[in-house]
Amino acid sequence: MDPNGQYNQFQQVPSMQPPKTNGKAIAALVLGILSIVSPWFGVILGIIAIVFASLALRDIKSKHEGGRGLAIGGLVCGIVSIVLYGIMILIVAVNFVVPQ
Repeated sequence: MDPNGQYNQFQQVPSMQPPKTNGKAIAALVLGILSIVSPWFGVILGIIAIVFASLALRDIKSKHEGGRGLAIGGLVCGIVSIVLYGIMILIVAVNFVVPQ
């Protein structure tokens, strides 16, 4: 009860909504994972994943959106796939050049 003899009414606190997840970050993660598991288009998907991840990280920072972890995951998967396919191409190239 307040000093005037009236009961206090509780105010509703507006609910906090989680930040919107960036769509490019989701695309980067999906493409990054696909780049690791797809045997023929892995390098191309890895490059696209890196591009989407870098664009998503820039958008997330400027617009205060969610999905930073997704973008970093897509970036890492894209880089890993490019490195793996680069090593595989190098091994195949060396086996064809070096006579046995």
